[in-house]
Amino acid sequence: MPNQATSLSLTLILSTALLAPSLALAQNSPSNVSSSQPVLLAQGGLSGMVPTELPPVSVTASRLGDGITGTSTTVISYEEIQRSPGDTIQEVLSRQPGIQIRSLYGGVGGAGTTVDMRGFGATASANTLVLVNGRRLNDIDLAGIDFAAIPKDSIERIEVIRGNSASVLYGDGAMGGVINIITSGAARPGFTVEAGIGTLGRREASASARQSAGGFDMTAYGNFVNSDGYRDNNKLLQRNANGDIRKHMDFGDLYMNFSVDDQQLGLPGERSSRRNNVHPRGATNPYDYANKQGQNLTIGGTYLIGNFADLVVDAGVRRKSQDAYFDQSGFPSYVDTELTTYSFTPRLNLNNKTFGLDLKSIIGIDLYRSDYESDRQQRAGNRPINRYNAEQESHALYGQSTLGLDAATDISAGLRLQRTEVSARDRYDAGAPGGGFGSQGSPFDNSETNHAYHLGFEHRFDPALAVFGRVGRSFRFPTLDERIGMGSPTSFTLRTQTSQDAELGLQGRAGLAGYRLSGYLMRLENELAFNAASFTNRNLDPTERKGIEASGDYQVLPELKLRAAATYIDAEFRKGANAGNTVPLVSTWSGNIGVSWDIVPKLLLLDVDTRFFSARRMENDDRNFQPQVPGNVLVDLRLSGRLEDRLRWSLAVQNLFDKNYYDYSVASATTYGAYNYYPQPGRTAMARVSLDF
Repeated sequence: MPNQATSLSLTLILSTALLAPSLALAQNSPSNVSSSQPVLLAQGGLSGMVPTELPPVSVTASRLGDGITGTSTTVISYEEIQRSPGDTIQEVLSRQPGIQIRSLYGGVGGAGTTVDMRGFGATASANTLVLVNGRRLNDIDLAGIDFAAIPKDSIERIEVIRGNSASVLYGDGAMGGVINIITSGAARPGFTVEAGIGTLGRREASASARQSAGGFDMTAYGNFVNSDGYRDNNKLLQRNANGDIRKHMDFGDLYMNFSVDDQQLGLPGERSSRRNNVHPRGATNPYDYANKQGQNLTIGGTYLIGNFADLVVDAGVRRKSQDAYFDQSGFPSYVDTELTTYSFTPRLNLNNKTFGLDLKSIIGIDLYRSDYESDRQQRAGNRPINRYNAEQESHALYGQSTLGLDAATDISAGLRLQRTEVSARDRYDAGAPGGGFGSQGSPFDNSETNHAYHLGFEHRFDPALAVFGRVGRSFRFPTLDERIGMGSPTSFTLRTQTSQDAELGLQGRAGLAGYRLSGYLMRLENELAFNAASFTNRNLDPTERKGIEASGDYQVLPELKLRAAATYIDAEFRKGANAGNTVPLVSTWSGNIGVSWDIVPKLLLLDVDTRFFSARRMENDDRNFQPQVPGNVLVDLRLSGRLEDRLRWSLAVQNLFDKNYYDYSVASATTYGAYNYYPQPGRTAMARVSLDF
């Protein structure tokens, strides 16, 4: 398309002129990049007293380099992940300020659990961008991120970047924030096997290996999880494997990583407030299920250009196959979907000085193409009633720079231009079984250009105290599932969601204590949401989020550490019929208190987390007239230890005090007190033993 090529060419010329004298941010490569920029990190070990200055951040295997100046960023260490009483990745993340989670089911390894950064409620998964080793996992459908497909033991660390500041580097879908899961390098040299058994019929096993030879680093992981689940028809069968191969050479590195996963999950459905004496563990839908298979391959390399630049070129393909069956009150529906995404993401990191000042920059291109095919029919084997075919391409050019004005002050600026083209068609067959109740969707072709920007600063008053701030713009393109919806007729037309953000924060250390405090404002236009009355998606009236996030830690003794986090968020409609009302599924208050105690160093370790969340409005209750999902306080505990440096053991208990609760519910838009909810398990436990060779 000539107009598209011209636009990208002009943008490339402009960005190159602005960013030419610059220094590299970190890349998606195996090299470690240390930073002098202080960022308060999550602490995992208790081996010594906490230093009295801000520790440096080391953010690698991504485009984040020294971090994004002006942004609230946390790095969760390998040890902290391993010692967390939380049984899933989502529960590990829930300890962080600004993150809430909610679950459809319990005891199924995190399947059906959503991570919500900065209060997006029902659409949280589409507004939180998840990366693995710096590459996007978010797809153009609404399936959400399957954290259960990532073996927990394969994770080296997790980088949490709050707010929309990473939109310049990674594109749409990063309004609430970015979660970057780093797997390369997590395995310890040698071979490890682990087995576990727990309540709710849970059994699991895993193996990992790492070997270095002839300039190659090779890592492999595999695991399986079987669980009966808390409710009837909620069994989980999960199989995962991933690997990474890297070759180190004088001019740079070559790397390849891959992953495969297979999930089979029963879907018990909701429980209803209008049915008396409903057993919480029963299944409304005893035959519903969802299956998923995924494959992912990434290859790439890094080429060093002197001591001032490096070029990173990588490409990937990701395929996801899904089939699911639903039977709602005698109206069966079967969905069979194939989604393949191709990506090519070259970038150049530059290192230079300008007028004697350090300047760090990255300039890159992101090319993505997704092919989507989805058949909707009554049952497997029937002719499809609707057959949706869609293609989506995005072409983006971005650049971001950080300038060190002096030893204490950094400023940063970044810009992203992204053009997205989508073409969607619906083939309707009225003669198919159940086709008499369907309709034909109109053809849809659209192309548009969006932009994101970031402006940030950080000033260090001394080695133990820093202030930071930023402003930025981001966007979220509607997913294909949002365009298709569940209603009839299909209307593919939706507007792109945008957000303007501002944030100001403070972080530091005082003796044995560390702290971080930040406040932010997000103002959104055309926020995308589901309309339960029509079973379609829509653009909301303007909304906003105002919030305060605080976290801290205190090293009481070399073997005893306390930590805490608290979040206040006001998510509300600011215009329209619901102006002043709270956005559903967002708790105003949330937080946690944690204790890590090395009772007998190495032999016996104790970790306890207490997580709380206040009441939240039910999904579909934009009018705020229904009862609320009750708030709750939950306690998780983990005992662990190591024997003779080879044998490790752990016993984790979730919901220690056996609370009856639910954290997700869908309300009637018209009838007070009518709602569906999803009960969560009471007390559960999991014991694991691992052996290192």
